[in-house]
Amino acid sequence: MDEAVIILIRGIGSGAVYTLVAMSLNVIYNATGVLNFAQGQLLVVAGVFTYLWYPDSSGTGSLPWIAVLLAVTLVVTLVAALQGWLTLLPMRSGSDQHSWIVTTIAASIVIGAVMIFVIGPRTLALKNPFGFFPLAGTQVPYVYLAISVLAVVVHLALRWFQRRYLVGLALNALSQDLDAARTAGISTLPLQVLSFAIAGAILGLTGYLGGHVIGVAESNALHYVIFGFIVAVVGGLGNNTGALVAGPVFGVLLMLVSFQLGGSAEIPLALAVIVIVLMLRPEGIFGRLHARRV
Repeated sequence: MDEAVIILIRGIGSGAVYTLVAMSLNVIYNATGVLNFAQGQLLVVAGVFTYLWYPDSSGTGSLPWIAVLLAVTLVVTLVAALQGWLTLLPMRSGSDQHSWIVTTIAASIVIGAVMIFVIGPRTLALKNPFGFFPLAGTQVPYVYLAISVLAVVVHLALRWFQRRYLVGLALNALSQDLDAARTAGISTLPLQVLSFAIAGAILGLTGYLGGHVIGVAESNALHYVIFGFIVAVVGGLGNNTGALVAGPVFGVLLMLVSFQLGGSAEIPLALAVIVIVLMLRPEGIFGRLHARRV
């Protein structure tokens, strides 16, 4: 029973990380039709800057924690916006082009190479800013709870922003019909770059709060973008509510399989999950088929 509780808490926490990556993918996808394969690298970049700047960590920084939070979020936001602008430049005539596949993969390679140059192939040990709580004879990081709360807060904030503010409504219009939004006179490129920036802010917050448990290493970036993509697809690509539900379920399932069969079983399980979902419900569990008038 104690083991089940530990698996549940750790699974929900790790699944919340996948949820946040999935929501960052959804924000960009809804506005541009692009799946940004560099999201995993941006998450790790947030962890690297947290390591360098966080007070009393193994890095060299000594800034107050709130300053580090704002600085990390701002830096990753700017990097994501720049990457988004470079990605969208070849797509001026529409989102039906596939140049984004090359540019986002290239961006992930470049960012990964820079990280290898800066920190090497090692995994950084980040300080736990929240401490631990005892459970079943072991110490469980409060980070798992913090990252789960962050996933809910981000989901609610995105929903509120898209319904309350004109810019959010415009982003929502892009998600419904990009071509119609262009025809209506909406300046799409700045909004699309903004979507990359919002996704970067989400990853900056995730990397700061969850850096202690995500494994800050360049080699882990692919892991997070793949699992985040799987959660996005299972929940329904573009559907943040679906990602919020699918992430913890997927995380608990992975944690259970890893506990029973070892970590090497995670990848086959993840592939099996996405294959089954795509076969039975290609639009995702929470996704809906859309009819378009032409």
